[in-house]
Amino acid sequence: MPDLLLLHGALGAASTLQPLQQLLAADFRVHTPNFQGHGGSALPQGPFRMELFAADVLRYLDQHQLQQVDIFGYSMGGYVALYLALQYPDRVGRIFTLATKFAWSPEAAAKEVKMLQPEKVQEKVPAFATVLAGRHQPNEWQEVMRRTADMMQHLGSQPLLTEETLSRIPIPVRISVGDRDNMVSLQETAWAYQHLPNASLQVFPNMHHPLEKVNLNQLQHEIRQFFGKDAV
Repeated sequence: MPDLLLLHGALGAASTLQPLQQLLAADFRVHTPNFQGHGGSALPQGPFRMELFAADVLRYLDQHQLQQVDIFGYSMGGYVALYLALQYPDRVGRIFTLATKFAWSPEAAAKEVKMLQPEKVQEKVPAFATVLAGRHQPNEWQEVMRRTADMMQHLGSQPLLTEETLSRIPIPVRISVGDRDNMVSLQETAWAYQHLPNASLQVFPNMHHPLEKVNLNQLQHEIRQFFGKDAV
Protein backbone atom coordinates (compact mmCIF):
# COMPACT_ATOMS: atom_id res chain seq x y z
CA MET A 1 0.00 0.00 0.00
CA PRO A 2 1.54 3.34 -1.02
CA ASP A 3 2.15 6.16 1.44
CA LEU A 4 0.33 9.46 1.00
CA LEU A 5 1.05 12.60 2.99
CA LEU A 6 -1.76 15.13 3.58
CA LEU A 7 -0.62 18.65 4.47
CA HIS A 8 -3.03 21.10 6.07
CA GLY A 9 -3.51 24.79 5.39
CA ALA A 10 -2.85 27.97 7.35
CA LEU A 11 -4.65 27.98 10.72
CA GLY A 12 -5.42 24.33 10.05
CA ALA A 13 -4.25 21.11 11.66
CA ALA A 14 -4.05 17.40 10.99
CA SER A 15 -7.56 17.09 12.46
CA THR A 16 -9.04 19.13 9.59
CA LEU A 17 -7.88 16.45 7.15
CA GLN A 18 -9.28 13.47 9.06
CA PRO A 19 -12.48 13.19 6.96
CA LEU A 20 -10.38 13.02 3.78
CA GLN A 21 -7.95 10.64 5.43
CA GLN A 22 -10.79 8.25 6.24
CA LEU A 23 -11.96 8.25 2.62
CA LEU A 24 -8.47 7.41 1.37
CA ALA A 25 -7.47 4.90 4.05
CA ALA A 26 -8.54 1.85 2.03
CA ASP A 27 -5.94 2.52 -0.67
CA PHE A 28 -3.15 4.47 1.06
CA ARG A 29 -1.18 4.60 4.26
CA VAL A 30 -2.26 8.14 4.98
CA HIS A 31 -0.05 10.45 7.05
CA THR A 32 -1.36 13.74 8.45
CA PRO A 33 1.36 15.58 10.39
CA ASN A 34 0.88 18.94 12.09
CA PHE A 35 3.15 21.81 11.18
CA GLN A 36 4.92 23.32 14.20
CA GLY A 37 2.59 25.41 16.33
CA HIS A 38 -0.55 23.86 14.80
CA GLY A 39 -2.95 21.33 16.25
CA GLY A 40 -1.45 21.66 19.70
CA SER A 41 2.12 20.95 18.64
CA ALA A 42 4.79 23.13 20.26
CA LEU A 43 5.25 26.62 18.91
CA PRO A 44 8.67 27.13 17.32
CA GLN A 45 11.10 29.55 18.90
CA GLY A 46 11.31 31.54 15.68
CA PRO A 47 8.57 32.80 13.34
CA PHE A 48 6.35 30.71 11.09
CA ARG A 49 7.97 30.30 7.69
CA MET A 50 7.38 28.03 4.69
CA GLU A 51 10.99 26.87 5.04
CA LEU A 52 10.28 25.85 8.65
CA PHE A 53 7.22 23.84 7.65
CA ALA A 54 9.09 22.15 4.80
CA ALA A 55 11.74 21.14 7.35
CA ASP A 56 8.93 19.72 9.51
CA VAL A 57 7.84 17.51 6.61
CA LEU A 58 11.39 16.37 5.90
CA ARG A 59 11.86 15.48 9.57
CA TYR A 60 8.60 13.53 9.52
CA LEU A 61 9.74 11.57 6.46
CA ASP A 62 13.03 10.71 8.15
CA GLN A 63 11.34 9.71 11.41
CA HIS A 64 8.96 7.38 9.57
CA GLN A 65 11.66 6.08 7.20
CA LEU A 66 9.86 7.33 4.11
CA GLN A 67 12.47 7.78 1.40
CA GLN A 68 9.94 9.13 -1.07
CA VAL A 69 6.28 10.04 -0.68
CA ASP A 70 3.35 11.42 -2.65
CA ILE A 71 1.77 14.56 -1.21
CA PHE A 72 -1.64 16.18 -1.23
CA GLY A 73 -1.41 19.76 -0.02
CA TYR A 74 -4.41 21.92 0.79
CA SER A 75 -3.89 25.70 0.54
CA MET A 76 -0.64 26.51 2.40
CA GLY A 77 0.13 22.79 2.49
CA GLY A 78 0.43 22.80 -1.29
CA TYR A 79 2.94 25.65 -1.16
CA VAL A 80 5.00 23.76 1.41
CA ALA A 81 4.88 20.59 -0.70
CA LEU A 82 6.14 22.38 -3.81
CA TYR A 83 8.90 24.12 -1.89
CA LEU A 84 9.95 20.77 -0.43
CA ALA A 85 10.07 19.26 -3.93
CA LEU A 86 12.19 22.18 -5.08
CA GLN A 87 14.73 21.57 -2.30
CA TYR A 88 14.56 17.77 -2.13
CA PRO A 89 13.18 16.45 -5.45
CA ASP A 90 14.23 12.88 -4.64
CA ARG A 91 11.99 12.78 -1.56
CA VAL A 92 8.72 13.62 -3.35
CA GLY A 93 6.99 11.44 -5.93
CA ARG A 94 3.93 13.40 -7.04
CA ILE A 95 2.08 16.42 -5.68
CA PHE A 96 -1.62 17.31 -5.81
CA THR A 97 -2.46 20.83 -4.60
CA LEU A 98 -5.88 22.31 -3.91
CA ALA A 99 -6.62 26.01 -3.33
CA THR A 100 -2.98 27.01 -3.00
CA LYS A 101 -2.29 30.75 -3.26
CA PHE A 102 0.59 31.57 -5.61
CA ALA A 103 0.15 35.31 -6.23
CA TRP A 104 2.12 36.70 -3.31
CA SER A 105 3.05 40.38 -3.25
CA PRO A 106 3.03 43.03 -0.52
CA GLU A 107 -0.47 44.05 -1.67
CA ALA A 108 -1.77 40.47 -1.70
CA ALA A 109 -0.29 39.81 1.74
CA ALA A 110 -1.84 42.98 3.15
CA LYS A 111 -5.26 41.85 1.93
CA GLU A 112 -4.90 38.45 3.61
CA VAL A 113 -3.49 39.89 6.84
CA LYS A 114 -6.53 42.16 7.18
CA MET A 115 -8.57 39.04 7.90
CA LEU A 116 -6.06 37.74 10.47
CA GLN A 117 -6.61 40.16 13.34
CA PRO A 118 -7.47 38.12 16.45
CA GLU A 119 -9.44 40.89 18.17
CA LYS A 120 -11.67 41.41 15.14
CA VAL A 121 -12.12 37.67 14.62
CA GLN A 122 -13.15 37.27 18.26
CA GLU A 123 -15.64 40.11 17.93
CA LYS A 124 -17.13 39.41 14.51
CA VAL A 125 -16.90 35.61 14.14
CA PRO A 126 -16.74 34.21 17.69
CA ALA A 127 -17.78 30.75 16.49
CA PHE A 128 -14.65 30.56 14.33
CA ALA A 129 -12.55 31.74 17.27
CA THR A 130 -13.99 28.90 19.34
CA VAL A 131 -13.13 26.38 16.62
CA LEU A 132 -9.56 27.68 16.45
CA ALA A 133 -9.22 27.56 20.23
CA GLY A 134 -10.17 23.89 20.28
CA ARG A 135 -8.04 23.06 17.26
CA HIS A 136 -4.80 24.51 18.58
CA GLN A 137 -4.98 24.08 22.35
CA PRO A 138 -2.94 24.29 24.53
CA ASN A 139 -1.50 27.00 22.25
CA GLU A 140 -3.38 30.27 22.12
CA TRP A 141 -5.11 30.55 18.77
CA GLN A 142 -4.45 34.28 18.77
CA GLU A 143 -0.71 33.62 18.72
CA VAL A 144 -1.08 31.11 15.89
CA MET A 145 -3.02 33.72 13.91
CA ARG A 146 -0.48 36.49 14.57
CA ARG A 147 2.39 34.28 13.46
CA THR A 148 0.46 33.26 10.36
CA ALA A 149 -0.09 36.91 9.48
CA ASP A 150 3.62 37.61 9.93
CA MET A 151 4.47 34.66 7.69
CA MET A 152 2.16 35.95 4.96
CA GLN A 153 3.71 39.41 5.10
CA HIS A 154 7.16 37.87 4.75
CA LEU A 155 5.96 35.74 1.84
CA GLY A 156 4.49 38.82 0.20
CA SER A 157 7.89 40.46 0.12
CA GLN A 158 9.90 37.29 -0.58
CA PRO A 159 7.82 34.65 -2.40
CA LEU A 160 9.55 31.30 -2.69
CA LEU A 161 7.67 29.98 -5.71
CA THR A 162 8.50 32.11 -8.73
CA GLU A 163 8.59 31.50 -12.48
CA GLU A 164 12.22 30.45 -12.10
CA THR A 165 11.83 28.15 -9.10
CA LEU A 166 8.63 26.51 -10.36
CA SER A 167 10.43 25.68 -13.62
CA ARG A 168 12.92 23.62 -11.60
CA ILE A 169 10.33 21.23 -10.12
CA PRO A 170 10.38 18.25 -12.51
CA ILE A 171 7.96 15.88 -10.79
CA PRO A 172 4.32 15.35 -11.83
CA VAL A 173 2.08 17.97 -10.22
CA ARG A 174 -1.69 18.46 -10.31
CA ILE A 175 -2.65 22.07 -9.60
CA SER A 176 -6.31 22.45 -8.70
CA VAL A 177 -8.71 25.14 -7.53
CA GLY A 178 -12.44 25.55 -7.02
CA ASP A 179 -14.25 27.82 -9.46
CA ARG A 180 -15.86 29.67 -6.53
CA ASP A 181 -12.72 30.15 -4.47
CA ASN A 182 -12.69 33.76 -3.25
CA MET A 183 -9.13 33.58 -1.90
CA VAL A 184 -7.29 31.92 -4.78
CA SER A 185 -7.89 33.03 -8.35
CA LEU A 186 -8.03 30.84 -11.42
CA GLN A 187 -5.49 33.22 -12.97
CA GLU A 188 -2.78 32.60 -10.36
CA THR A 189 -3.53 28.88 -10.37
CA ALA A 190 -3.09 28.74 -14.16
CA TRP A 191 0.11 30.80 -13.81
CA ALA A 192 1.64 28.16 -11.53
CA TYR A 193 0.51 25.36 -13.84
CA GLN A 194 2.07 27.09 -16.85
CA HIS A 195 5.47 27.39 -15.20
CA LEU A 196 5.69 23.84 -13.87
CA PRO A 197 7.31 21.57 -16.49
CA ASN A 198 5.25 18.46 -15.67
CA ALA A 199 1.89 19.71 -14.46
CA SER A 200 -1.82 19.34 -15.10
CA LEU A 201 -4.56 21.81 -14.19
CA GLN A 202 -7.96 21.02 -12.70
CA VAL A 203 -10.84 23.35 -11.87
CA PHE A 204 -13.49 21.91 -9.56
CA PRO A 205 -17.02 23.14 -10.30
CA ASN A 206 -19.09 24.78 -7.57
CA MET A 207 -16.26 24.56 -5.02
CA HIS A 208 -15.34 27.24 -2.48
CA HIS A 209 -12.06 27.74 -0.59
CA PRO A 210 -12.84 26.44 2.95
CA LEU A 211 -11.99 22.77 3.30
CA GLU A 212 -15.25 22.26 5.16
CA LYS A 213 -17.12 23.19 1.96
CA VAL A 214 -15.12 20.95 -0.38
CA ASN A 215 -16.85 17.98 -1.97
CA LEU A 216 -14.61 15.32 -0.44
CA ASN A 217 -16.07 12.45 -2.46
CA GLN A 218 -15.17 14.23 -5.67
CA LEU A 219 -11.76 15.19 -4.32
CA GLN A 220 -10.81 11.70 -3.14
CA HIS A 221 -11.84 10.32 -6.54
CA GLU A 222 -9.44 12.70 -8.29
CA ILE A 223 -6.67 12.02 -5.75
CA ARG A 224 -7.00 8.28 -6.32
CA GLN A 225 -6.79 8.68 -10.07
CA PHE A 226 -3.82 11.05 -9.97
CA PHE A 227 -1.84 8.85 -7.61
CA GLY A 228 -2.65 5.71 -9.57
CA LYS A 229 -5.54 4.32 -7.55
CA ASP A 230 -8.75 4.31 -9.54
CA ALA A 231 -11.83 5.03 -7.46
CA VAL A 232 -13.98 2.05 -6.69
